[in-house]
Amino acid sequence: MEDQEMQLKVKRVTDKFTESMYVLANEPSVALYRLQEHVRRSLPELVQHKSDMQSWEEQSQGAIYTVEYACSAVKSMTNSSLYFKSIEGLLRQSISMKDQINNTQGRRKRAGEPTVSKEAGDKHGSGI
Repeated sequence: MEDQEMQLKVKRVTDKFTESMYVLANEPSVALYRLQEHVRRSLPELVQHKSDMQSWEEQSQGAIYTVEYACSAVKSMTNSSLYFKSIEGLLRQSISMKDQINNTQGRRKRAGEPTVSKEAGDKHGSGI
């Protein structure tokens, strides 16, 4: 009787040991299968996300270049204020000279003085 009991206990121990070995042997395979399954499901979305990020990066780089170019243009415009002031002074002088010429011509017409002809061949100023 004791021999049968011992055989039963040995059989249970060997069955449990075999089951444990089977689980341990297959556990990494199951884990790798689950990982593969997860990668297969999520990879297309990750690829699309990467593509979107690259596109946004290109657009951002273009916008940064545009802003930097605009900043340099504004800086160069502030440096050219001296030239604009010079041009403004020359325009004021031109307007003043034009007013003086108009006033001189107006006095000549009132005083009856002959006006200077604009034609190249007329040197006498007769206005003809």
